[in-house]
Amino acid sequence: MNKLDSCYEKAIETIKHCSTPNGFFASGGIDGYNAVWARDSMITALGASLIKEPIFEKTFEKSIITLANNQSANGQIPNAVDRFRERKPHTDYQSIDSSLWYIIGHYIYKKRYNNKLFKNYNKSIISSLNWLRCQDSGEIGMLVQQPTSDWQDAFPHKYGHTINTQALYYKVLTLIGAKKNAKILRKNANQNKDLRLWNGKFYWPYRWKNHNKYKEIGEWFDSLGNLLAVVFDLADKKQAEKIIKYIKRKRINKPYPVKTIYPPITKKSEFWHDYFLDCDAGKPNHYSNGGIWGFNGCFYILSLIKLKKFKEAKKHLSKLAELNLKANFPEWTNPKTKKSYGRLQAWEAGMYILAYESLKKKKILI
Repeated sequence: MNKLDSCYEKAIETIKHCSTPNGFFASGGIDGYNAVWARDSMITALGASLIKEPIFEKTFEKSIITLANNQSANGQIPNAVDRFRERKPHTDYQSIDSSLWYIIGHYIYKKRYNNKLFKNYNKSIISSLNWLRCQDSGEIGMLVQQPTSDWQDAFPHKYGHTINTQALYYKVLTLIGAKKNAKILRKNANQNKDLRLWNGKFYWPYRWKNHNKYKEIGEWFDSLGNLLAVVFDLADKKQAEKIIKYIKRKRINKPYPVKTIYPPITKKSEFWHDYFLDCDAGKPNHYSNGGIWGFNGCFYILSLIKLKKFKEAKKHLSKLAELNLKANFPEWTNPKTKKSYGRLQAWEAGMYILAYESLKKKKILI
């Protein structure tokens, strides 16, 4: 069995470790993240639902049900439901992408299995959509978020109109058939001089208000946000090629795909905040401050597949397989020391399966 296939089989076993009666936990093992996170569980399911395993269908279903049962009165889907271990039971909110991934998850479940959940939880889906629309405070078709309220929940400091959220929202609008709204969002993010996130080479991580010659804009490269824009079609082919070119030129895909941001933010940076010291990202090349996260890397591989760069996609999938086999599906890896942290991460395994199967079929299976 070759390296790609070995990693594929191990990915399936890893997800089994993370499958529980309450849904997909973020990671397995006694030291794992034993709660149901909206984004982690839905991203895990993107790949897990391609495998003909009854336990994966059931766990995907339970993930959706757990999230729906803890939906707020205003319609917000929780960031995490942490009610299944010895810790004090609690449910976290304060997250914008959880509601977006929840809706995407429903459509994936419907596509892979049946429309039972979609029918039973239609009111929940509509409620979460209504909550999301209320995050468009400028009434311009773009969602606004608070700092540290997406998957990067401790670092970096980004707010307002972020590329990660706009790419996810564009996908949601496409799924629900809101073509007019999707068109407005695409135009604003790409062309509107006062709103656009596209800078000619890649999408800025965030942008907020303009103050004449002063503008609130983040200038580093946000890997996941840009790659989601490619995979979910917010970026056109020309833009997608430029994003991939930038990743290659700056070696963001080295030694494994990919570093979360580029360049890492240091204390000397204008984008530094002292609260970064409260997490592992306080050090450059650590955690989400330029560390390598394999699930991000799989979106890079999907982007290469979308652009029909199959040889490159296979090369990077092989590098990711090498890392996963060596470090047992780590949470993140330092690009300088190549030391990995965490293990048995569900979304790393789920996304590897999605990338593997997509390369096999030569198309993105979302």
